Amino acid sequence: MRKSSASTPSDAKLTGLFLDMLAAEQGAGPNTLDAYRRDLTDFSEFLGRAGHSFVDAETQTLRDYLGDLDARGFKSSSVARRLSAMRHLFRFLLNERIRTEDPAAILSGPKRGRGLPKVLSIADVDRMLRRAKEMSEAANASPSQRLRALRLYCLLEVLYATGLRVSELVSLPRSAAKRDARMIVVRGKGDKERLVPLNEASRQAMADYLAATEAAKENNKGEKKGSVAASKWLFPSFGESGHLTRQHFARDLKELAVASGLQARLVSPHVLRHAFASHLLHNGADLRIVQTLLGHTDISTTQIYTHVVEERLKSLVRDLHPLAEK
Repeated sequence: MRKSSASTPSDAKLTGLFLDMLAAEQGAGPNTLDAYRRDLTDFSEFLGRAGHSFVDAETQTLRDYLGDLDARGFKSSSVARRLSAMRHLFRFLLNERIRTEDPAAILSGPKRGRGLPKVLSIADVDRMLRRAKEMSEAANASPSQRLRALRLYCLLEVLYATGLRVSELVSLPRSAAKRDARMIVVRGKGDKERLVPLNEASRQAMADYLAATEAAKENNKGEKKGSVAASKWLFPSFGESGHLTRQHFARDLKELAVASGLQARLVSPHVLRHAFASHLLHNGADLRIVQTLLGHTDISTTQIYTHVVEERLKSLVRDLHPLAEK
């Protein structure tokens, strides 16, 4: 069993250097960096128990780690993600000449079928939108309750109208709600910008919510400059980021699902993003257009939704072909 010398960088230091590279050269965002950090920390702890480190780990030790993940009940998708993190790390160490060989190069990941995304029906989304609208118009709500309800309704309308990633949605700037804006500029993964169109319902929801926040600001003129009312974010909060967190929105969304008669476990911001894409394709949208709207770099990522197109084609042939059975 080989041991690292005293001058060898620690796994923690190498992880930091690797994450700095991802942020600087690939534009990786905070959520991506956090995921890599968690995966590599777990990997490093396993290596430490085996008397190894990133610098001297061999292929068999990596295989042992993958086996350990399987024994711990990790899904094949999670194991594949950990393997991807390892491959990226060792390529980095090779490029930086910290290692002379890549122990992950010959590893193969678990075979996995790509599951179909959970999708809400159009009727389900309509029920949630109606319930959110009712909550925002409740006559007996206090000003703070109404503002929160308007925020949730606005978030829901914008998400279903645009298919934004939840991290993109909660971090929208206040300027996104410009009066009569037909498009918004979204900064997505890799710091790439794209234009996303808004529909009338989402524009009105943003206008109503913004008007309510302005009214709240007028009622609290004594607030400090750094307060929520003076925030640059469309959905501000007192948290470290300055805007509403993904977790907070997800909790509110599940509460809304229950209030709408749906099961909370079936509803999440990502499920609504899936609904946006699937409903567009079901109604005849081109896959390439959906790819652009979702901000997918590779069309293969968007092709997970082709089951919707296939079902639509089957129904067209069944209903419209002259030789179809009646």
